[in-house]
Amino acid sequence: MALHWRMHILHLSLVMVVVVTILLATPTATTAKSLLPPQARPGCLDHCGNLTIPYPFGIGDGCYLDDRFKITCNISTQQPTAFMMTSNVKITNISQYDGELQILQLVAFDCYNAQGNSTGWTRPELSVPPPYTISKTKNVFVAVGCDTYAFFIGYRGEEKYTTGCMSICDNLGNAIDQRDTCSGIGCCQTKIPSGLQNRTVTLGSFYNYTDVRDSHRCSYAFLVQESEFNFNSTSFRELNDATRVPAIIDWVIGNEACDIAAKNESTFACKANSYCHNRSSGGYICRCRSGYEGNPYLPGGCQDIDECKAPDSCSIGTCINTAGNYTCKCPKGYKNDDPDKKSCIKDNGRAKLSLLVIISLGASGGFLLLLSGSWIYWGMQRRKFLKLKEKYFKENGGLLLQQKIASQGGSVETTKIFTAEELEKATNNYHESGILGEGGYGIVYKGILAADNNKVVAIKKSKICVPTQKEQFVNELLVLSQINHRNVVRLLGCCLELEVPLLVYEFVAHGTLSEHIHGKKRKGSSFSLELRLKIAAETAGALAYLHSSALMQIIHRDVKLTNILLDENYTAKVSDFGASRLIPLDQAQLATLVQGTIGYLDPEYFHTSQLTDKSDVYSFGVVLMELLTSKLALDSHRPEGEKNLARFFLCLMEEDRLNEILDDDILNERNIETLKSVANLAKRCVRLKGEDRPTMKEVAMELEGMRITEKHAWGKAEICSEETECLLGPSNSDAYPVDVRAGSSTGTTIGYDSMQIQMLIPYDDGR
Repeated sequence: MALHWRMHILHLSLVMVVVVTILLATPTATTAKSLLPPQARPGCLDHCGNLTIPYPFGIGDGCYLDDRFKITCNISTQQPTAFMMTSNVKITNISQYDGELQILQLVAFDCYNAQGNSTGWTRPELSVPPPYTISKTKNVFVAVGCDTYAFFIGYRGEEKYTTGCMSICDNLGNAIDQRDTCSGIGCCQTKIPSGLQNRTVTLGSFYNYTDVRDSHRCSYAFLVQESEFNFNSTSFRELNDATRVPAIIDWVIGNEACDIAAKNESTFACKANSYCHNRSSGGYICRCRSGYEGNPYLPGGCQDIDECKAPDSCSIGTCINTAGNYTCKCPKGYKNDDPDKKSCIKDNGRAKLSLLVIISLGASGGFLLLLSGSWIYWGMQRRKFLKLKEKYFKENGGLLLQQKIASQGGSVETTKIFTAEELEKATNNYHESGILGEGGYGIVYKGILAADNNKVVAIKKSKICVPTQKEQFVNELLVLSQINHRNVVRLLGCCLELEVPLLVYEFVAHGTLSEHIHGKKRKGSSFSLELRLKIAAETAGALAYLHSSALMQIIHRDVKLTNILLDENYTAKVSDFGASRLIPLDQAQLATLVQGTIGYLDPEYFHTSQLTDKSDVYSFGVVLMELLTSKLALDSHRPEGEKNLARFFLCLMEEDRLNEILDDDILNERNIETLKSVANLAKRCVRLKGEDRPTMKEVAMELEGMRITEKHAWGKAEICSEETECLLGPSNSDAYPVDVRAGSSTGTTIGYDSMQIQMLIPYDDGR
């Protein structure tokens, strides 16, 4: 009742202010808007068919700013068609104000017959030179099909970025029945990185459509303007090898920022009565100032709008046009009522006094009521905010977690519950300068805990909310936080006051194993076989501990090189338990939604959805193969039979050609037997049936034996004063936090409900 009364008071105060405003005001003029189309250079064609061509773009010599803005118009077609420069990129719209082009591009397709044989495919490429980039905000990458995985490979300069997704269904009917468009069943989609100038689309099929119960056995993939594609019952039939879909390309007039470009008047493109607008992708475009219209790039610049031509510019008085604006000259007995002089009111002494009284009373009363109403409103908002935090805390299992901590004797050093304010302060309110890594499931920030002697930590803030049972989440959090193993990254605590819990991890200093085997760090120095065996043995030991020595069996479910971190002494640290699952020690397996990384994913688990500890063994076998070969687990750029490393590795072993794939940096006559032993162990780890694979404990023991043998041989062959320098060369002190993402820089991560691939190479891959 009290709340209703307060809201009634607030409503009355707002009504009073509106009444006072009505008493004081007279109708104001409607500002005339620019109705002129974009303009071409004088004497130049301004259309190609239905497409308007504004300068700096142009058709013919002397009609465009420079070669980058040249438009080729093909008039031999039934409807004249415009192309970017002299390329085959078809343009369907030019937005001068937004700095965008709409283009049409072919769809990639991959088709099979009932026997699983290819009946046709295409991999169209798109390349745009500066000042053009592929729009991140307006486009989305889409794949359509029932047995499909698709990669989008883009380039920003020499840097390569890859993302993609997978789409699975038994038949078209299942896909069409889905309510959520592009949810991973028949259709999937993902965003792309920013600033790309080249892109290639690659398609593949897991089983060549032999498991799909439908006559339509084609996959399609394409970059498309997000508002221009909706998945529906006709999408499969409408897409074909001749389909072209629209996409948005950003352009800028110059590559410099406005403040720098404006210093050089001879090259600065923004002419009279215009202003410079910085683009987020770099460079700038020009726009007309308010009150002006036309083309900001032409020599005369933008022209003044004559607002007085609008019939309702001044309801009382005479309209007077000014540069970029207008005023109203009031007749006798009236005066201007606002600073802009765009409205008139009657100038009467009594009316003036009456109005002043009304103004004073209304303003005073309205102000007091608004003040009290605002106080009530903000008080309600604060209480609402506190209740929301309390709601999230309970939903995320905060009370249950507190009870379990208390039942363990109140030992809070194992699981600390942080407040939202603590972590906001530690990350400077999650400032973008503190971002250490970003993937499909969350962003990792560097945090400094002032209350804990400025301890540096890594804080994972999830992007998406994955529904979980609070008791399961709390149990998992407790078990993971109490893992005390030198080769497992430590979970320090969490924050439960937000919709999605925040997780706090220890900070690891020397990057991922993937960066040293495949990435930029490999260029400086190579890892010796002894060091690779050391890291492999430590990783295997950590996984064996998780499988058999923890309070409950923990299956990691996403073992790969990017989830193995290295500290300053190059000690291995297994990280990223976002995909992990707990299994009671008396239970052999667990039925789950399939999750993992393509290239590392256990095929038996993929087909049966039955998760066991042997799934981690399979993934670790692929890790061993990567350590022996320095090749990616999955690489779409390799020849067809070599894309999947595990399959190619086993084929070469069968043909006794193992030496052809081993890394030359570690292959020599002295260690060939050790390399063969590791290869045989990797082969046993990736056997199709999980029951035929060794346990992680057996793997760890065998690797430790091989490591000792290799170290003994190395010690006889070489003498070194500093062991780590012999193994590694100069140390690198670059700091990296724990990688707590489910994304990958070398593989494809299958997400929860959407089954979305998160391949980021090296898209926002800092850690």
